[in-house]
Amino acid sequence: MTTASNIKIGMVSLGCDKNRVDAEKMLGALMDAGYKVTSDASSADVIIVNTCAFIESAKAEAIENILDMAEAKKEGAKLIVTGCFSERYADAVREEFPEVDLFLPLKENVSIVAHVNALLGMKDGTSIWTGSRVLTTPYNYAYLKIADGCNNFCSFCAIPYIRGRYQSVPEAELIDEAQRLNFEEGVTELVLVAQDTTRYGTDGQGTSLLQLLDKLSRLDGIQRIRVLYMYPELITDEIIDYFIQNPKVARYMDIPLQHADDAILKSMRRRNTATEAERLIDRIRSKDPDIAIRSSFIVGYPGETDEAFDRLYNFIDKYKLDYAGFFAYSPEEGTAAEKLRPRVKKAVAKDRLKRIIALQSGVMEERLKRLVGRTLSVVYEGIDYDRQAFFGRTEFQAPDVDPKVFFRSDETLEFGKYYDVKITGQMGSDLIGETI
Repeated sequence: MTTASNIKIGMVSLGCDKNRVDAEKMLGALMDAGYKVTSDASSADVIIVNTCAFIESAKAEAIENILDMAEAKKEGAKLIVTGCFSERYADAVREEFPEVDLFLPLKENVSIVAHVNALLGMKDGTSIWTGSRVLTTPYNYAYLKIADGCNNFCSFCAIPYIRGRYQSVPEAELIDEAQRLNFEEGVTELVLVAQDTTRYGTDGQGTSLLQLLDKLSRLDGIQRIRVLYMYPELITDEIIDYFIQNPKVARYMDIPLQHADDAILKSMRRRNTATEAERLIDRIRSKDPDIAIRSSFIVGYPGETDEAFDRLYNFIDKYKLDYAGFFAYSPEEGTAAEKLRPRVKKAVAKDRLKRIIALQSGVMEERLKRLVGRTLSVVYEGIDYDRQAFFGRTEFQAPDVDPKVFFRSDETLEFGKYYDVKITGQMGSDLIGETI
């Protein structure tokens, strides 16, 4: 007799950390229902591909992984595709992927158990997510998705059309989830994510970002809270001061600015000007010069002249952000920017991207010098055997995207614990040090 206990589930999850949370919740629901999880696709009875479709390269990656999993699956295994690619393109591509047994809309992710049961011809059991998650991050930190969707409708972005309007997760649900992550998984660092975290609660579903941070800070087991994707127009002095004053909140502000030319920003439908962005950075640094600032920028947006790019280049050179990600513009169907002309030639965009990444690399290394000679709290996350050193992160470094601290210690270290490390130097974009 086929039961959940002898059925193996495999999953591939692509894209952003918000998508990662969706994947972890689906795996949690399936395990609660008795299913087993495997990392070996060839042994799985059901394979789930959780896709992204934010930019052209993400769509290509989704298609590649669907085809790879279709080829890898054993005879009789079922293949489910969900995520943004499924939400956006399922109707258009269903006939092109006969190997896919089910294209699942995003809103049906919470009922993943019922869908798997139906595909396997099993009696329906628990069909709604009950709160469990299977962490795919190291167990000392986890992403906490505080909202879904977006109301900003930036001209280059398809997220509002894929995931809908902004919807905050009720505060009580987030507190419960954070407690579960701490008690059941040992998570001590929460990384708050949404398409726009600063807008939390403005839809009436939650409270406010600062009220949520207050509640999360009161959880004894949580030692650090990090906030990503903070839109600049909603960052007030109150928010900046709170980040400085609350010892549990990392002094780290992730602010997607996208450009530094007013004409481009207006075309992007951004709500701030370059001058307002400059003033925001000045305000943050005047209150606390140590706060790490990360941002993201698009190069090669339609109509980006040499002069417009130069403004962006000079902005990066002058304001010296700690970290920044740069991306070549990718036209997304259905967005306002898709119709804009003239488009920047790919070769020109590629050259601009190369130049500004090189600039930021030097800026980042220069900015890190301020930390040399200081003693910082570092969470221990592993060993680099090539360097013969432990590694971890300070409050000024986010997981996955930022450089690390490599350090030596004479004492036995415990994974996920925080240690005082004296920063003795730097090696490129990484810091080096030793425990005290």
